[in-house]
Amino acid sequence: MDLTTFRRRPTCEVRIGQVTIGGDRPVAVQSMTNTDTNDTPASVAQIERIDRAGGRIVRLTAQGRREGENLSNIVRQLRADGFDTAIVADIHFVPEVAAIAAQYVDKVRINPGNYRNEHGEFEALIEQCRRRGVALRIGVNHGSLARRVFDRWGDTPEGMVVSAMEFLRICRERDFDQVVVSMKSSNTRVMVAAYRLLVEAMDAEGMHYPIHLGVTEAGNGLEGRVKSAVGIGALLADGIGDTIRVSLTEAPENEIPVAEMLVRHFASRPGVFEVRHPERYSPTAYRRRSHVTVPVIHSEPLDGFRILEATSGNPTAELRAAILNLETPDEPVVVRRRYDDPTLGAVAVKAAADLGPLLLDGLADGIWIDAPALTAAQIRDLELMILQAARVRFSHTEYIACPSCGRTLYDIERTLAEIKARTSHLKNLRIGVMGCIVNGPGEMADADYGYVGAGPGRITLYKGREVIVRNIPQEEALDRLIELIRQNGDWVDAPDAPAAPEPCN
Repeated sequence: MDLTTFRRRPTCEVRIGQVTIGGDRPVAVQSMTNTDTNDTPASVAQIERIDRAGGRIVRLTAQGRREGENLSNIVRQLRADGFDTAIVADIHFVPEVAAIAAQYVDKVRINPGNYRNEHGEFEALIEQCRRRGVALRIGVNHGSLARRVFDRWGDTPEGMVVSAMEFLRICRERDFDQVVVSMKSSNTRVMVAAYRLLVEAMDAEGMHYPIHLGVTEAGNGLEGRVKSAVGIGALLADGIGDTIRVSLTEAPENEIPVAEMLVRHFASRPGVFEVRHPERYSPTAYRRRSHVTVPVIHSEPLDGFRILEATSGNPTAELRAAILNLETPDEPVVVRRRYDDPTLGAVAVKAAADLGPLLLDGLADGIWIDAPALTAAQIRDLELMILQAARVRFSHTEYIACPSCGRTLYDIERTLAEIKARTSHLKNLRIGVMGCIVNGPGEMADADYGYVGAGPGRITLYKGREVIVRNIPQEEALDRLIELIRQNGDWVDAPDAPAAPEPCN
């Protein structure tokens, strides 16, 4: 007999300035600026807006020495304004910038895939952080694994874990425990598997570092919120996660209410649900349990499906147990849940977090959202979005779009809206819309086409991982992208694409 319930994974406490995460602390929410880090007034103003919205941890890119040094001015002005927001520096290619930033900020994030450690730079950074009381985040990205890791493991969840554990072991050897770790991907299935495998690996070696959750490049609007909620919700339901960021291609302060809603939704989950056949389920190995070719939504024929409805305050655990306890394990299942929330945005986030994980894990074959405040069309579109976010049924164009940061070289929010307006009706297509080349080509590895910032006012277009045209003027780029899609025969309408996006309330 096994049990399925909700229990937070035990972690050590990590202090990030005036904010402490891990242990029995509430899950913290955070965001990242999209201003130029060299622009002190703009960066300070945006950090203060994020803090007022409830985001007490804010990250800024520091891609070069100049940006690293200017963090001093940003922190000084922020403190003068009376804000004690925890400030994080995001480092990629240049180890010496991490050393500069660590003089001024409360946490430094490095990406093992981009961070060279050829001459002991990481060990030196640990000692510098120890002296100042600065925390570290080991932030692995699916699309930017080190070549030596990629050559052996590929861009897999296993490769992501190998990358993280290499640096975590150095931290442990140096007796440095002020470490947070993340395993981000735009693919929710990869992201969830990577985090679960990481927790297994850390537990096996007695590591209890806090976990930072996020689905990277989730996009914007309702679709971005749903995708984030499916991935983050699957892990929060497992008790994994000490701080979260909902990455949206919008003003960063818009991320905070969504993250806070997820935190409240998982703050406590009552009930213990017995499972008679736990061997039927492996949370780190995706396996569809039935032979349903295309998962369904509730407005479609449900003949032959078992409908299981959640009625408790812990719907994910309740439904998981009910499915695993079926006497016929391959019986097709539709999972159902009622939501009395008055807005589309609230229903979307909660339903995606509750029901999406069951689809993501291959346990459910359909979804039924009962929401009296929504129209039938809104519910239909939402159910299709959740199926797509869980990567079990693709009904419309998917956008792998970064939230932008100080490295972004064009107005990505406006550009994404323009690309969506002309391509959202297409069938089985993924388009990456990325601000720069740091993570762009890697994180959009799943995309069929890519639109990536190459310089001020310049764009590079990709088909898959292949560069098709480099450094073209942005005013030509959207038409050239559409021409490229048409030339390759991918301009095909999706018969069940959701309606035009609605505001997220």
